[in-house]
Amino acid sequence: MGQWWERNIIEPGKLPLLLALTAFVLTFVITRVITRMIRAGKGPFRNVKAGELHIHHVVPGVILTVIGGFGAVAGGQHGFGSALAAVVFGVGAGLVLDEFALILHLDDVYWSEAGRKSVEVVVLTAALVGLLLLGFSPFGVDGLDDDEMQNRASVTVNVVINFLFSLIALSKGKLRMAVFGVIVPAVALIGALRLARPGSPWARRFYRRRPRARAKSLLRAYHHDRRWSGPRRTLQDWIGGKPDPTPPPSLLP
Repeated sequence: MGQWWERNIIEPGKLPLLLALTAFVLTFVITRVITRMIRAGKGPFRNVKAGELHIHHVVPGVILTVIGGFGAVAGGQHGFGSALAAVVFGVGAGLVLDEFALILHLDDVYWSEAGRKSVEVVVLTAALVGLLLLGFSPFGVDGLDDDEMQNRASVTVNVVINFLFSLIALSKGKLRMAVFGVIVPAVALIGALRLARPGSPWARRFYRRRPRARAKSLLRAYHHDRRWSGPRRTLQDWIGGKPDPTPPPSLLP
């Protein structure tokens, strides 16, 4: 069955990646549905506890990710074992990244404003893996012809240049463009050419004595955030659930 899929549906060798991505997305969706039901007090689901200890789903997620990862390394790219390892890895990764914000902050911020980071990371991961399935390769190596692929010097130069573009975009405070630029070099190039965001390492280093560049950077960031912050928050709320309202700061000393 797996060989038929690889011959007729997807490129050879990419069935495990497809299975891992499918398991990853489905796990995240099912987990969010369950946690939202628990939050609303509906359905049969409850938090898992060992005495007073709340067992977060990142714990079984780490275990499944380790099992699936080692299983994939041992199983190669073909056969039932490889497919099973890919599914186990995808389920584990979905559970882990659904609580990415908890790992980042070392605190239970699942339903807080900081918990939005988990949704961002899951969407970003799914998009990157989807690009890999569509045939994109890191640093644009897929864009080289056969002669260039045989010339190791050309491949090395191409990878180094694209990597530098991604680093520049990252230093300009454009994390998403830097990450996607690793897969799609044109994105990294655009990020490297555009103005840096205020407060980024690039802005602090190169805009310090350029007041016009600083002012233009602030204005562009303001208009960008004003245009996209609302739709982005709405999408995050729809995917992951609306965070709890932030309590007002206490007036007591």
